[in-house]
Amino acid sequence: MLTIHADSRGRALAVKGAWIDDAGPLEELVAAHPRARVRTWPGILTPGLINLHGNELLEEAYHPDPREADLLGTAPLTGDALAALTMDDARWGASVRRGVQRMLAHGTVRAACEELRNRAVRDAVHRSGLAVMGRVGRPGGTPALDPYAAGLPVEFAQPRERHSAARFAVFDVRDETELAERGAATCVATVAEGRIVYRRR
Repeated sequence: MLTIHADSRGRALAVKGAWIDDAGPLEELVAAHPRARVRTWPGILTPGLINLHGNELLEEAYHPDPREADLLGTAPLTGDALAALTMDDARWGASVRRGVQRMLAHGTVRAACEELRNRAVRDAVHRSGLAVMGRVGRPGGTPALDPYAAGLPVEFAQPRERHSAARFAVFDVRDETELAERGAATCVATVAEGRIVYRRR
């Protein structure tokens, strides 16, 4: 089943399975693929963001369960707050699943990591759809779910084109300038391996 994802600027990607089958103006893709399902999103299609603090957010932070909010709050716990928790593989795995979902909700499609040493973390990331890329050393800045809040230049994944992986994000803004001003919480959808892995309700 071919699905065309289009933004408010008329830019579109035709997705078949886990791959981009075609890319270009919406009118051209609809003409070329008349039987495709068309999904129109508010805002702009982008290749998605890279979060440079993969280790810090996934392996060195605990993402509280919403049921723990009264006791632990909702922000990732690090340092002494993390050390005070009793962590086992099951709790790490659940934390990472929540952390990945929150990263996807900010349009992140790829996390930059040194080697993930915690097996529970590594397994949860592998099953999540979030891509991982290598990095050397610590990137500086402040680890944040929103890459625009990290205090570092924001990096996007490679542009999506025909035969590239169907991995991208949509932000409800007019353009990239407004995205930089308002941040990645404007994400309305994130797609990984051709699947919508986050959609704002």
